[in-house]
Amino acid sequence: MAESRVGSKEELFPPKKIRERLGLRAGMKVIYKVEGGRLVVEPVPSLEEVLKESPAVEITLSEFHKFRRELSRMAES
Repeated sequence: MAESRVGSKEELFPPKKIRERLGLRAGMKVIYKVEGGRLVVEPVPSLEEVLKESPAVEITLSEFHKFRRELSRMAES
């Protein structure tokens, strides 16, 4: 836990140890959410970081085409 102040123009300045813990760097994008009356800040990963992660779901090209045909049939009916 760390404490900071809101700037004169209502900017938020997370302390350095919080920025480091989240891996925040200058120019990085973040998402702000309010959950249960609390502010949640999450870094937006870069495309390079996303591509380094293993996929959540693995599917073959033929499975993809089969699924796509099924969805098309469902949408047409």
